[in-house]
Amino acid sequence: MQENIIEEYKQTPIFSSKKCKIISFIIAFILQYTTILTTIIAWYKYDYFIALLVLTLSFVIVGIVRSKIRNSSIPTKQREFTYSDKEIADWYTAKEFCINVENHSIQSIK
Repeated sequence: MQENIIEEYKQTPIFSSKKCKIISFIIAFILQYTTILTTIIAWYKYDYFIALLVLTLSFVIVGIVRSKIRNSSIPTKQREFTYSDKEIADWYTAKEFCINVENHSIQSIK
């Protein structure tokens, strides 16, 4: 009989220091609002045709950056779950900037 071992799901890291919370907030803000802000700036400075082009281009670029950050920071076994920009920023901050972070994991029920 073959036994399949399922690894535990690790919850998103929780930060205790103010520095880690600020870094995570900045990364999440950049991932969420860069597309909108660059489009509004392009619309204000140029034309709405240019703004439409900037919207499309920034949407693609931010999507690529988001996926690179997600794939480099979230553990391999947990990539099948969907994560918000805040959760991606939390994982990335925990891995790159705040090494000593408490990971609260859900206990498996048998």
